[in-house]
Formats: sequence, structure tokens, C-alpha cells
Amino acid sequence: MEIVEATISSIQAALESGEITSRELVLFYFDRIAAHDKDGLTINSVLELNPDALFTASALDSERAVQGPRGPLHGIPIMLKDNINTGDNMHTSAGSLALANSYAGVDAFIVKRLREAGAIILGKVNMTEFANFMTDGMPSGYSSRGGQVLNPYNISTPTGGSSAGSGVAVACNFCMASIGTETSGSILNPGNLSSTVGIKPTVGLVSRSGILPLSNSQDTAGPMARTVTDAVIVLNVITEHDDRDAAMGAGYFKKHKDYRVFLDPKGLEGARIGIPRDYFFEELTDEQLAIFNDAVEVMRKQGAFIIDPADVRTARQIVYSSVVLNEFKSSINAYLSKLPPNGKIRSLKDIIAFNNEHPVETLKYGQSTLLLAETTTSGTQTELPYLRDRLADLRLCKEEGIDATMKEHQLDALLFPADFGARITSRAGYPSIVVPAGYTSKGVPFGVTFAARAFEEPMLIKLAYAYEQHSRMRRPPSLKSFI
Repeated sequence: MEIVEATISSIQAALESGEITSRELVLFYFDRIAAHDKDGLTINSVLELNPDALFTASALDSERAVQGPRGPLHGIPIMLKDNINTGDNMHTSAGSLALANSYAGVDAFIVKRLREAGAIILGKVNMTEFANFMTDGMPSGYSSRGGQVLNPYNISTPTGGSSAGSGVAVACNFCMASIGTETSGSILNPGNLSSTVGIKPTVGLVSRSGILPLSNSQDTAGPMARTVTDAVIVLNVITEHDDRDAAMGAGYFKKHKDYRVFLDPKGLEGARIGIPRDYFFEELTDEQLAIFNDAVEVMRKQGAFIIDPADVRTARQIVYSSVVLNEFKSSINAYLSKLPPNGKIRSLKDIIAFNNEHPVETLKYGQSTLLLAETTTSGTQTELPYLRDRLADLRLCKEEGIDATMKEHQLDALLFPADFGARITSRAGYPSIVVPAGYTSKGVPFGVTFAARAFEEPMLIKLAYAYEQHSRMRRPPSLKSFI
């Protein structure tokens, strides 16, 4: 069968009929990674392959033959961003050489859920080191451990960060789907630039336990896939409640058992979608604006009511915030303190010291952000600038921002070009879904992002799926030559 651009459902059908086995599927991805990620164009998205992947695949094939499949992810290869813990023979380093030999010891909660669902953890993908919190000026998709991830659509275009490998590996068909993480655009940005679907959930819908953190108030994991349906299939599995993550309490009675019921091809009919043109459109090129407007026209033809403009009145007040900087030190120190005692890195100070001892290998772009986090924060979240900025973020992004705009215009969702709304949605902790919308004359992907209020993923899934079904804009990279 044709595996490139296949969906999870089509692969499941082939597995059930015996047309292919999960072991053969893993071997297919190994071969494709060898040909294009490590040779050929050397995309460099895959950081580490799971040495147990073939064994796991064979075991799941045997289980399928005797007991049948566990569910939609049975025998499906999934990649993980390198800041997500696995309790196997793979490392978890966040792209850092300081943690290159670190073993987490146990699976992150969402990895445990994926394994229980029968997914094959194929490997770890490269990322912008420490989720782009290493230094000023570090290119997206670069890490000292993994090097530079390339954009398969155009070598001169960034990959987007920090889930660069998560987006690129999916775009290149090196896996069926992946898990990325986002603090401020790190799923939406690479999703946009890799022409993939990225779901950034509400903070609290998906467990963060066992994920190397950046910001306690903004971090979340989410699926990346080639279709909305595949992303939702993965989302279904990773939204199980986790008592260890305090953020999940707010969504305990708001989570849906099966988000696939919202995959409605008529989901745009009667939907009220607002376009916040002021501020969020200032950096668009004429080509990008044309792609966006074409997407809006598709939605309008499918029965959506477009409120344009539906400006966020606080957009220009949302400036620099010290929240992430002040949360990073305590978050990462807590994470490192819980790792098995098999390494010397137990704090942010240890990471900085390691980098200073190995400057040639680790400090190509410096570590200015790490130094700032270490020297300017106490790690207790009691600093006056932090408290003021946290309160301002919630007020400007939630109550007086997204909430007020959606209430004023009675909206079901906001529609942003590319990932340009990530700053406001991330600080609010609100969900977003990015979907491919087209390509520039140079082949660079461009998407649109649907965003809404907390735990309104069902509406976003309806809108994103309906738009996808009536636009069908995604195309795979050729992997033959760069433009």
C-alpha cells in the first residue's frame, strides 16, 4: 500500500486486512529516515530512534492476531519531542548536551497513555534547545545535541520552534504523528511552517507530568499530524486525567470522552468567526494575506458568518512579560531534582556550568537566557515584576482580551493568520488549532489558526475539520530539491 500521506485510519485498515504489519511499518519509517533525514537532504529532524521499536511492533502484531486491536493507535508509530520523558532506553535532553546522557527512568503520563493505547514510540525528535529558552538569537530547530533541523519545503525558511522536529518529522512522513509542546507558539509556529495540523490544547486538558518544563502557567503538550482527524485521534488518548498535574482539575468535568464526534464536515455552517485584523496582520506579506483571505472565503462559502474586523482591544498592550523567565528556574530545578541519580545535572546552575566547561560544543549561540533566569529569579514566584506581569497577562489576554472580544461579537472562534495569535492565546492558556491553508510562490507553507476560550476544543475541531475538508490544501514536501 501507499504509506506516504496515509492516515491512521487507512493504516489501521491495512493492518487489519494483513496488507501490512506494524513491524513492516516501522521498517518503512526507518528506511525513509535513513534516506532523507540522515542522508539525501539530511533534514535532521529525528534525534534518537527507539531501540525497542521493532520488538514493540512485533509484540503488537502478535497481540492483534490473537486479541484484536486495542484501539485506533494500536501499532501506530508516534514520535516524541525530546523534552518528554520515556522510561525506556532513550534519553530525554531537551536538545541539550548537558542532558545528553540523562535517562528519565519513567514514562511521562501521556507516554504511558500512548503505550496503553498500543502506540509504538518510534523515537525522539529534535527541538529548539530548552524550548528556545537557551539564548537570544538561537535559530528555531537548533540544539547543541541534535544540530539544525531543516525545513523540507524551503531550506531558507525557518522550521519554527520549538517543536521543530515534531512538525518536520510528520510533514516528511517519518512517522504517523508526533507530540509537541507549547509555551508560546511552539506547536502553532512549527505546525504553520511544516504544513501540518497542530492542536495546542487548553492548559489543563493534557497532563504535563514527566515533561521537561519551561513555564508552569503556560506549558502544554499537544498532537501534530497531517490531518485534523489524526491529530484528534491522538488527542483522545492523551487527555486522560492526571492527579499529579494540578492544572487538570479545572477541566475535570469539561473533558470529552471522544473528540472524534466533533469531526463534522458541516461544522462551519452558522459558525460566527471573528478576525482580529488590528495588530495581528501587520507583518503579513501580500502573498500571505491573499492565502488568508482565500481561506476566509472558503469558510464563508460553507456557511460561516465572518465578523471582520473583530479586533482584540488589548492587543497592543500585550508587551513583554517576565512570567516565563521567572517560572523557568523553579520549574526546571524541580524537574531535574526528580530524575534518577544517574547524572550530575541537578539544577539550572549545573547546566550553565556544564556549558561553560564545553563552550565549543554547547555555546555556539551563547546561553544568555539561561544566565538571566539563574541570576534574576529566586524561583519562588514572589518577585513583584512577576506578580504584576502574571496578573496583567490574565487581564489583558483573557478577561479584557479574548473573552471580551468573543462576548462582544458573540463569536464561536477567532481566526488568526499563521501562528500570529499565539502570544495572546498562550498567556491566556487557551486552545488553538493550526491548519494548512496554502503555500507562497517559494513553496513556503502558510496556515490559519482557530482559537477560542478554555476547553472549547470541540468547537475548534468542528471548524478546523470542516475547513480542512473543503480546502484540502496540504501537500507533502518533495524531498528531492530545495527551492
